[in-house]
Amino acid sequence: METMDLEQLIGWDSLLNDDERAVRASVRRLVREKFMPRIVADYEGGRFAIELLPELARLGLLGANLEGYGCAGMGSLAYGLACHELESCDSGLRSFVSVQTSLAMYAIHKFGSERQKQRWLPEMAAGRVLGCFGLTEPNHGSDPGGMETRAERDGADWIVSGRKLWITNAQIAHVAIVWARTRDGIGGFIVERGQFASEEIPHKLSMRASITGGLVMDGARVPDENRLPEAAGLKAPLSCLDNARFGVAWGVLGAARACLEIAIQYARERTQFGVPIAAKQLVQLELADIATEVVKASLLAVHYARLKEAGRLHPAQTSLLKRNNCRIALEAARRSRAVLGANGIAGEFHVLRHAANLESTFTYEGTDQIHTLSIGRALTGSAAF
Repeated sequence: METMDLEQLIGWDSLLNDDERAVRASVRRLVREKFMPRIVADYEGGRFAIELLPELARLGLLGANLEGYGCAGMGSLAYGLACHELESCDSGLRSFVSVQTSLAMYAIHKFGSERQKQRWLPEMAAGRVLGCFGLTEPNHGSDPGGMETRAERDGADWIVSGRKLWITNAQIAHVAIVWARTRDGIGGFIVERGQFASEEIPHKLSMRASITGGLVMDGARVPDENRLPEAAGLKAPLSCLDNARFGVAWGVLGAARACLEIAIQYARERTQFGVPIAAKQLVQLELADIATEVVKASLLAVHYARLKEAGRLHPAQTSLLKRNNCRIALEAARRSRAVLGANGIAGEFHVLRHAANLESTFTYEGTDQIHTLSIGRALTGSAAF
């Protein structure tokens, strides 16, 4: 009997151009050949595959959707597909690319001086300089406007003091985009390694194959030439987050797709009561429900990617996409785990690892609740934060 895979159900091939299909194929091949064979061991060991970063740079994935300065200049849909394939392996892999590309590099590209762009972006696109993005603080997550990090002018320099937490790439970053309160409002600074210290976050139970830590600035002296001249106010870092959420929304669907594919294969091979469990109605119900939601989310992602490419994607739409897709992906991982029964908790089947990671994506880059209120504000005109 003829079968259909998830991509056939989505009908993606008719929606993609040749370049987008090529990006999807090349990233998928890299993930399967280089990252998947080691991901279980890396996750269990709390390691990130930093030695494979040149492979990501070779495919143009660092700064992928930025123009010029050695960046690939991919369209939004191609970049979304790349995130989709990366997270089909692990959320930590996609998270590294998102932070390097959509946060650190994007902040310099959008708010930096020409000199800053020329100095940093080609090196970051090549993977020779790694970046992180310092906005979240120990006491200020959903409300970054309450940040306590301060930057005071001192002659030709700025003195930056404060602490940031839950910072992807903190321990390996050569530069940190740090947001701090100045006398004139929120400003952004390129803080170089040596001007900040990094700290570990021990005992993580999610995103274990991702480098996550804290940044400490204790009177760091940052030259004025490292201030982002076009970044004025909280709107600047929030626009970076909006850009990054798009990649998250695409990435989590890759994790959901991986979980569904594992569940389908397992159901075909697992025999109970004399037949494969794939022949059981309740198992087919689970698979059909998961597939239906992932297909709908994928089509929404394509539509919003085209709007983003046209410069017409509103932040409320990004919130809707991120909120919807994270919910669907987490539910897909949980229900796929149930299809696998007890085997679903074994590392070799990958599903519970995805579920644990997706618990984090449900929270980071804006919690589910904050995105709910962003959508509500767009609909009503009233802010309920």
